[in-house]
Amino acid sequence: MSGRLRAEVTAYAEQCDLLAGWVAARSADELARPSALPGWAVRVVVGHVAGSKEGLQAYLATRAAGPARPVAEYVQDYAPAAAQISEQSIEVTGDDGPAELIARLRAPIEVDGTDGSDASEPNDATVLDGPRGPITALDFARIRLLDLVVHCDDLTRSLPEAEPVPMLRPALASTVRALAEILAARAPGRSVELRVPPFVAVQAIAGPRHTRGTPPNVVETEPLTWLRLATGRLPFADAVRDGSARASGTRADLAPYLPVLS
Repeated sequence: MSGRLRAEVTAYAEQCDLLAGWVAARSADELARPSALPGWAVRVVVGHVAGSKEGLQAYLATRAAGPARPVAEYVQDYAPAAAQISEQSIEVTGDDGPAELIARLRAPIEVDGTDGSDASEPNDATVLDGPRGPITALDFARIRLLDLVVHCDDLTRSLPEAEPVPMLRPALASTVRALAEILAARAPGRSVELRVPPFVAVQAIAGPRHTRGTPPNVVETEPLTWLRLATGRLPFADAVRDGSARASGTRADLAPYLPVLS
C-alpha cells in the first residue's frame, strides 16, 4: 500500500485496538445496555465496528472500473440505507460475547490485493468495488476510519459514567478533516470559514467572498463537537447556546447545512 493509504489503514487498526481495550474493561451488563443509537445495544455498536473492519479488508481486495465516486456523493447513500445497515449490524454481531468481539477488533488487517484475480496491492488511486459504488482505496479507507471514530464517540456517549473510548490523534484528525471537506463540497463557497483547531480550516457556503484579514463569518469548535455537529448528534443551535461552538457574523449559521453525514 502507498503511504497515505497505509497511514489511514494503520490508524484504523490502532483505533480498533484502543476500542478493544475499552470493551475489555466493560461488564456484560454494560455491553447489553441500549446505546445512544436507537435500536442498537452497546454490543451491537461494537459488532458493527468489527464487521466494518472485516469489510474494509474485503473491499480493499476488490477492483472496479472507474470513475470513482467523490466522498461527499458516496456517503449520501448511507441515510437511505439506514434500515439495511442496522439489520446487517445485528447480523454481523450475532451471538458474539466480549472475547469474540475483542478478537475481531484486534485481528490484523491483511491486504494482499487479490480477489480471485491478479490485482496488485492497492494504492491511493486504486478504484474499489465499494458497497455504495466505485470509490478510490484512499477515500474508502478514510470513510471507514470516519465510521469507526464516530461510533467510538457513540459508545462514549452511550456509557457516560465509564471512561471514554480513547481517540487516536491521527484517526480523529482524519475524521475531522473528512467531515469538513464534505461540508465544503456540499456547500461550496467562501463566505464562512469553519475552524476546527488544530486539524482543519475550510471555507464554504455561497455568498460574499472574503479576500484578506479576519473573515467576517467564522465558526470555530473543537474536534469532538464538530464530529457530533457534522453527524447530527448535536444540533448547531445547542452547540452555539452552550458555547461549544462559537459563531460570529451574520452568515455563520451552519444549521441549514448539517448534518453532512447521518
